[in-house]
Amino acid sequence: MGPGKKEDQKTAGLNIRILHGAEADLAQGARFYESQAPGLGTYFLDSLFSDIDALAYFGGIHPLYYGFHRLLSKRFPLLLITV
Repeated sequence: MGPGKKEDQKTAGLNIRILHGAEADLAQGARFYESQAPGLGTYFLDSLFSDIDALAYFGGIHPLYYGFHRLLSKRFPLLLITV
């Protein structure tokens, strides 16, 4: 970097906190999918936590809807938003 230039201090990513109500939704979804097929509930949680990790890591690049960043789950019919 040359003199007089500022380094961009902004880093990618968001701090993610899963709200209590969302935790309950995740648990309920895992129970539902596990009742459909053995192991599917675990796959459901693994997939969603992968999506949540992506939302955290790439925070700010997802489309804005009503002021919230939105990510559609890749494998399940769910929507993840930032608050």
